Amino acid sequence: MRKDKGYRISDETLFLQIRHGCGKSFDALFIKYYPVLWAYTRQFIEPEDGEEVVQDVMVWLWENRRQVSFETSLKNYLFRAVRNRCLSLIDRNELKRKVYHIVHEKMSSHFENPDFYDYEELTRRIEEALTRLPESYREAFELNRFHQLTYKEIAERLNVSPKTVDYRIQQALKQLRVELKDLLPILFLVL
Repeated sequence: MRKDKGYRISDETLFLQIRHGCGKSFDALFIKYYPVLWAYTRQFIEPEDGEEVVQDVMVWLWENRRQVSFETSLKNYLFRAVRNRCLSLIDRNELKRKVYHIVHEKMSSHFENPDFYDYEELTRRIEEALTRLPESYREAFELNRFHQLTYKEIAERLNVSPKTVDYRIQQALKQLRVELKDLLPILFLVL
């Protein structure tokens, strides 16, 4: 790939090279678009979330480079992908806030009762329930919930796919919901 000042490679040519696995072309694309995409995210979400969104989009683009096609331009495709990820993140956060608000409204009388917060009992019951989970479910769940690792980080650590991590965590949550159903309102706050 030439880098002469008088020569500018088009996005279409750059992406064609990326599609064929050229890492240098991907680096050039990343350097070209990362700052403007990150700046674009700031109108929707916090800067640190924006960094993650842009990185996720770029990684997704690289991993799916052979299947990706765009109708208008690569630039428009990237901005649309980043915007959609930002909106999804906003929707997830809004849903969490709504659930918290609904639970708080419905359970406020319980929350005001000091006996409801028997922290030691709650901790003991959660720990017992966790020990009854299959090892693979428990490990994935604890790495995600207690060590704040992403599915991708857990997958790398456990040498499995992110989809396997997602499945294990979902199964762990199902089992925990059944075992701890009488504690569900407070578990929203803890887990």
